[in-house]
This record gives sequence, structure tokens and C-alpha cells, in this order.
Amino acid sequence: MSMLRAVAAGRAEVTGGIEPELYVDGLPCCDQMATHDLVHAGLLRPSQPTSFGHRVCAELTEDGRAALAAV
Repeated sequence: MSMLRAVAAGRAEVTGGIEPELYVDGLPCCDQMATHDLVHAGLLRPSQPTSFGHRVCAELTEDGRAALAAV
């Protein structure tokens, strides 16, 4: 949930690629598996098209916002 909160607060960036990486406050998130799970579950996504290894702002999907609201 803290990763989703960071995205909601506009503090996160995500890379492009099949297995994206999440950066919070400019630092790489150490739980890469959680990042992969959140993206593949459709809870967060890049805010714009990106390519492998390039960072863009991360954003919550509708499902991601609903998950945060449910807590």
C-alpha cells in the first residue's frame, strides 16, 4: 500500500518494459517483485508511453485508486 500511496502523491516514476521498475523520490524501490505485481495487476502504470529503461511519472489506475480507498 505504501508504494501505491507514493504513486498517488506524485512521488513515483516507473520504467518501460515487460518488468518495470519503480522509483520513489528518485531512488529505486527495493521490492521489484511487488512493483511487477502492482503493474501486472493493473493498479499502476506509466503516465505516458515509454520505452525500456526510460523513466516517466507513474500513475494509479482506477483499480489502484479503489484499492487505496478500500484501506
